[in-house]
Amino acid sequence: MSSNSAAGLDITEVGGGTEDIQAKDNKFVHPWENLKTIGKNKRHILTRGEGIYVYDSEGHRYIDGPAGMWCVNVGYGRTEIADAVAKQLNEIPYDSPWSFTNIPAAQLAERLTALTPGDLNHVFFSTAGSLAVDSALRFVMFYNTILGRPEKRHIISRQDAYHGSTYLSASCSGKERDKTYQVYEKGFIHHLPSPNPYRRPEGMSIEAFCDAKVADLENKILELGAKNVAVFIAEPILASGGVIVPPPGYQKKCLEVCRRHDVLYISDEVVTAFGRCGEIFASETVFDIVPDIITTAKGITSGYQPLGATFISDRLIEEAGAAGSPHSVFANGFTNSGHPAACAASLATLDIIERENILEHVRDIAPYFQERWQELRDIPLVGDVRGVGLMACVECEVDPAGEDTLRADYEIGIRIDEHCQEHGLILRPFINQCIVSPPCTITRSQIDEMVQILRDGIVETMEDARRDGRFKG
Repeated sequence: MSSNSAAGLDITEVGGGTEDIQAKDNKFVHPWENLKTIGKNKRHILTRGEGIYVYDSEGHRYIDGPAGMWCVNVGYGRTEIADAVAKQLNEIPYDSPWSFTNIPAAQLAERLTALTPGDLNHVFFSTAGSLAVDSALRFVMFYNTILGRPEKRHIISRQDAYHGSTYLSASCSGKERDKTYQVYEKGFIHHLPSPNPYRRPEGMSIEAFCDAKVADLENKILELGAKNVAVFIAEPILASGGVIVPPPGYQKKCLEVCRRHDVLYISDEVVTAFGRCGEIFASETVFDIVPDIITTAKGITSGYQPLGATFISDRLIEEAGAAGSPHSVFANGFTNSGHPAACAASLATLDIIERENILEHVRDIAPYFQERWQELRDIPLVGDVRGVGLMACVECEVDPAGEDTLRADYEIGIRIDEHCQEHGLILRPFINQCIVSPPCTITRSQIDEMVQILRDGIVETMEDARRDGRFKG
């Protein structure tokens, strides 16, 4: 593990050292917390970041493979963003979005809607991707109800999808691991089989698989009745579910099915927007679709402030307004909608993306990024390698030797993650899958460093499994 003496914050100035902060942290119920281990966790304490690297309280340096949580797209140490936030907080830290507006929110709305595809010229600001999705779905329900068709409310999503953590957005998510002991809406939300080419039937061509997955959507609409189906929500790439890349042409064909049956299409770009695929918005330029609604968050501020955005087409806005006046009030909003400091952070992020030609950099370096990850296929433990832009997933498979396969997969993923952290790389582990989505500023030499560490981590894990008799490859 590499280290750096300039590890940033002196932790003794704010606590009693690493162990003291870790003890305090055990009062913090983290996302996806295992309640059996509360009081026993000893998480690494990050104290500083610069570029693609973060540093912990013990001075260790790590490549931030997931860019925080798919969000720190322009990298760490951007004082320009911090200064923009501080300046705004000193001028006006808050205004009620019900009664007033602020300069950064107005400027950001104009700037972003100039970059959206088609007629998506209106934006609703929230504070996270979950709320951006929730707001999009609520708008769809509002739209159909105000048009006099309240029965048109069924939502179609997919297995392996992730759309958020509110009750409605989580109900639309299709990651079974996330649904343990939770209760979700099942009456009007439906999940299609995952469009994961790696799991297609043996002998089926990629083209035939694409047609089958598109048929899944149309068949579900026909089964429910088009008059009852409101919307299809889809990430262009199923990010959190394992960077699942649907077959070529899938997104466009699904949109055509939706158009044919008067079903709205939400493109959930919480991950794929703001540079991750080499564009501000990937829907049209990368995946050849102009949806009715786009949801975003994460990279919109590069993680420096919480902000989400829901972009809605002129057609939907105008039809809803014309049908419902004077009762066309979209009763959805949040205390921090269009928060001035968050919007200032987003404007500064866009400035950096444009000034440093980050989109062009991603388009230039992404092929090399994907080629290097594909080289890991020569490791016997590796089953699949997939990705788009600066998103990638290495899926490992182990012979469980008669044990429960899922438990073996979890253990393999945990071991790879531990070995990689020892060598200075943070992954986004998901069962047996190693997910990365580094800051968009990453260089070729840094890609090489990431790939080598992951190779070492997988090989060491494979050797562990062989010693345990769990892998025979």
